[in-house]
Amino acid sequence: MIICTSKMEYPLRSQCQRVQKQVMMNREKERVSLLFMKALVSRGSVDTVSQQMASHRQYLESFLRTQHYILHMDGPLPLPYRHYIAIMAAAQHHCNYLVYLHSAQFLRVGGDSLWLQGLEAAPPRLRLLDHINKVLAHQPWLTTCSHIQTLLKAGEQCWSLAELVQAVVILAHCHSLCSFVFGCETDSDFVPFSKSPNGTPPTLCLFDAANGNTNVPQSLATPSEHITRRRSLDSSCDMVCLKERIQKSQEECEKREERFLQTQTLQQTDMEDEEEIMCLADPSRFITDPDFCYQEFARRDEDHFQVLRVQDYSWEDHGFSLVNRLYSDIGHLLDDRFRSVTTLPSFHSPDLRRAIWNYIHCVLGIRYDDYDYGEVNQLLERDLKLYIKAVACFPDATKTTEYPLSWTPLKTSERIHINLLIMEARLQAELLYALRAITQYMIA
Repeated sequence: MIICTSKMEYPLRSQCQRVQKQVMMNREKERVSLLFMKALVSRGSVDTVSQQMASHRQYLESFLRTQHYILHMDGPLPLPYRHYIAIMAAAQHHCNYLVYLHSAQFLRVGGDSLWLQGLEAAPPRLRLLDHINKVLAHQPWLTTCSHIQTLLKAGEQCWSLAELVQAVVILAHCHSLCSFVFGCETDSDFVPFSKSPNGTPPTLCLFDAANGNTNVPQSLATPSEHITRRRSLDSSCDMVCLKERIQKSQEECEKREERFLQTQTLQQTDMEDEEEIMCLADPSRFITDPDFCYQEFARRDEDHFQVLRVQDYSWEDHGFSLVNRLYSDIGHLLDDRFRSVTTLPSFHSPDLRRAIWNYIHCVLGIRYDDYDYGEVNQLLERDLKLYIKAVACFPDATKTTEYPLSWTPLKTSERIHINLLIMEARLQAELLYALRAITQYMIA
């Protein structure tokens, strides 16, 4: 006689299910580890931003791929120019974290350390970007065809169209990344270290020691630096697998760097001291108009500052094709970022995500004719709206007591998700204004 019951347990099946679940978890951990290893290879450090984004692995992969492409892969701009433009962009929001990071990378790729003394020490071509840099950072709706014309017709210092497009992408990328850095309070947690008593190779920067750079030999790191580095890695999610990989590669890095140190001359050591000092460049050195800041778009004269209506100029119908034509493949990479962030798994409903995205565009002067903006007030509570607007429009002001980041009712991964939405919506808004101005110049 066979007895059937819904409560009968099948130990073997349960065990198989547990094994399958464990295999899936191990694969996800492996995926995170590979992403961090890519960051480690491309930048020499697993920076705090990547650690924070790791809670959303699908997006992290897209972000790292885009960032690596615009800063390190083939393009019309030389590598030192790219990182210097990133410094200029980050300085507009007084973002110490990114200014220090790109100062170090600027030196690694052969940049002239004298340029880090301030914007006035940079080549005239780079100084020409100052105006469009501050406009895109604070009031992107002011970007016009005349700004593009000034850069493309500046005589011997003129930019090519391809160079300008890459520069604009870097500016917008770094401006929006500042919003993420301040939204996640990364900048407030970063404190640059003083010089190690034993010195460091000129290919390294003290900024990396603060970020968990596994390329820094243990013999060159003070105990406090080592503890900070370990704490930084331990605080990220699912880092066990990554630590094992890093530990294996670290021994080889230490051996190579030890041989490198033995061959250094006194002259190289002096140069190294200068480079480490310049890594800690003051962001204010790269700002020429400190009073230029965000202003309420809604309070401006609408006859003078026209709303950008997505029905007239959108990313899908206009921006994507233009940027992809002038800067090969970047359109696909950016489009993948926009799609990834709007499809991330979250308890947020699609309506809430759309309300956040459209609200950010609204405060930056972009409107959707087919959207009922009454939903914004229905779906976004007042404190959340204040948080979103502050992070999107004046992120550096969130360090002050006037705009404290007090909105924290969600767990960390959900807050990071909202900051990712803010970052990507702002990135697309800046690109739309810049690309529309380029389009107007091309058809004029």
